[in-house]
Amino acid sequence: MIRELFNVRDRIVVITGGLGQLGGQYSVALLERGARVAVLDLPEDPGSALDRFGPEEKVLYISADVTDKMSLSTGLKLVKEKWGTPHALINNAALDSPPDAPSEENGPFENYPEESWERVMDVNVKGVFLACQIIGGAMAEAGRGSIVNVSSTYGVLSPDQNLYEYRKEQGKGFFKPVAYSASKSALLNLTRYLATYWAPNGVRVNTITLGGVFNNQDDRFLEGYHARVPLGRMAREDEYNGAIIFLVSDASSYMTGSNLVIDGGWTAW
Repeated sequence: MIRELFNVRDRIVVITGGLGQLGGQYSVALLERGARVAVLDLPEDPGSALDRFGPEEKVLYISADVTDKMSLSTGLKLVKEKWGTPHALINNAALDSPPDAPSEENGPFENYPEESWERVMDVNVKGVFLACQIIGGAMAEAGRGSIVNVSSTYGVLSPDQNLYEYRKEQGKGFFKPVAYSASKSALLNLTRYLATYWAPNGVRVNTITLGGVFNNQDDRFLEGYHARVPLGRMAREDEYNGAIIFLVSDASSYMTGSNLVIDGGWTAW
């Protein structure tokens, strides 16, 4: 049955950055379909975290830092003690420079701070590398699993800096910084490497490349962004859940080393 193809009931899924805008969506979507979800994120009151997701027997909140190997190892131990070895890992945790970041961080490439580069690469690349080592390694030992690395359109194409030109009129010059693009691009080949490396162990590894998500951006930015997208809008925060269910379930059983692009057509132009 088609419904069974997309079945994730009782699958153990680890989501890094699981309290964020998209991570929270993935968590809820999987929980609603009967999965058991380990939400890994930076420290937060466990009670308030659990309140967001429902019955405690189906969700486990773990305070963890993806840049710390010991922290991830401890997180994996907690998951295994509660449920067993994970069936899936969603590498969702990431850093970007928001528009209200310090001016030097959003300024010209020539002046981009070295420490900003290191901070973004540490989370977006090293964090994925370590999570794959620890959690992906455990799945490889178990002989099954699915890893989903979350990339961005800015990891396959250069940012359209023209989208931010209007800020100069406001006296707030802005350039989309280089580190986010470089970090998201790195995930594409990390995915391919691990897909071939762990294929004999039954672990599939894929990337999803996402377009921008509406989050109350200012009107001038939205006007420019919408004009750049064939579908004429940013994504809703729930519009990537289908891809997550697909990649965690057996519906994608013959898919590995691939990049699933979901961007409203951004990369088609």
